[in-house]
Amino acid sequence: MSMDKTLYISDLDGTLLNNSAELSEYATNTLNAMIARGLRFSVATARTLASSAKILCGLMLRLPIVLMNGVLIYDMERKQYTQVNYLAPKTVSEIIRTLSRFEITGFMYELKDGELMTYHESLEKKPLRDFVEERIAKYNKAFQHTDGFDRISPENVIYFTLLDTRERLMPVYEALSTQTDLKLTFYEDIYRPGFWYLEIFSDKASKQNAVDHLREAYGFEHVVGFGDNLNDLPMFAACDIKVAAGNAKPEVKAIANYICSTNDNDGVVKWLEENAI
Repeated sequence: MSMDKTLYISDLDGTLLNNSAELSEYATNTLNAMIARGLRFSVATARTLASSAKILCGLMLRLPIVLMNGVLIYDMERKQYTQVNYLAPKTVSEIIRTLSRFEITGFMYELKDGELMTYHESLEKKPLRDFVEERIAKYNKAFQHTDGFDRISPENVIYFTLLDTRERLMPVYEALSTQTDLKLTFYEDIYRPGFWYLEIFSDKASKQNAVDHLREAYGFEHVVGFGDNLNDLPMFAACDIKVAAGNAKPEVKAIANYICSTNDNDGVVKWLEENAI
């Protein structure tokens, strides 16, 4: 495969990042050296820009990155969002009613005038409180309390993140699965075993659609993707070659063309060293 015609794109948590949710010094230095030699590299993550930008600040990325499971595409060089998939206001209202019905809360994301705001209602549950405290401490991310998601205008809402047990989230997942204008990702938190993420966003957004967009926009002939969790399966659908981290879920390994070493052993970067250049 021609290096300048191939996009290499990786998930972050559990894949490119180590178990401390960081890029190792080896990974940063090696990737930068490969990018300087012509490697076309990007990332596709469920994270927002606030945490992704800090994690990736040492990388000399030249291509846009995929954020929030494909809801956003962000140009790192121009420092602006180039693609945004908003939820329809009536759909936002239906999501909020469903959360209220099942007494579930989490985080609601609004993108307005290029600024992302994350709202929360209650932080009584420890996983939600930990989520906020970690992102404030590590990434200086901004959160705003609201007495109810329905108090916020639905016009610019792009995303919901719920974090709870699988049993408590399953009724919400089943109820919202009937909404044809929604995409849902439902997967276990790799940092908090026993707790699951349910992420809710527009049906027009996915890692697959975002990778397809990058392929077309930059004329890539091949795409090689790296992932570990269930929300990476849509990205794999857009890839010619699929590489699962050694620690990946069985469902991810089952459809992979290759399995590299684990995320805590810099498996992605070592695979690139051996196969990309």
